[in-house]
Amino acid sequence: MKTFSQPLTAKEEAEYLKLLGTGDETERREAKEILVERNLRLVAHIAKKYQNVDEDMEDLISIGTIGLIKAIDSFDAGKGKLSTYASRCIDNELLMLLRAKKKTSREVSLYEPIGTDREGNEINLLDVIEQEQVDVVDRMEVEDKLSRLTDMIHEKLNDREQEIIMLRYGLPDREEITQREIGRKLGISRSYVSRIEKKALEKLKAGYDAL
Repeated sequence: MKTFSQPLTAKEEAEYLKLLGTGDETERREAKEILVERNLRLVAHIAKKYQNVDEDMEDLISIGTIGLIKAIDSFDAGKGKLSTYASRCIDNELLMLLRAKKKTSREVSLYEPIGTDREGNEINLLDVIEQEQVDVVDRMEVEDKLSRLTDMIHEKLNDREQEIIMLRYGLPDREEITQREIGRKLGISRSYVSRIEKKALEKLKAGYDAL
């Protein structure tokens, strides 16, 4: 992978962000170019998480850079650090790419394989949702991602679907159990649990695709 420029210091970043908001047209353009260039290392770091998901690394970096540019264009300096905000935007852009590729898939599961990690271990959608950004400034918290998933569950699913999904996947902090165990617990058949689970996952996938 190519070598990227070192990140800006906090002082340098503040200066370029100020120029981005108050400078003339040339200053704003140059400030944006520098902010993008000096944050490409962050893009590459996040893209590594997806490097074995049937996508070329250069393509992943290109998609991630789109998220970085969106972050710079919409960043509010009064709401935290650019690196934290940009990490979220870059990650979202890459996840959108994966979701788009999954839209035609007939089977829907949070455990659906989407590739392998650097050690050859299979990874799935739930791994990606839960995975913390390692060594990224102001790490993306696992709790935030699980909170988004929990909100989606409560927003999109009825009470029975919520209960089955939470039990099936051990959310938020419980041990996951089988469809048969859920059936015994709720007094319904395993096949009925399976049908409800599949319908609920389809609703959640539709919700994520619409984000």
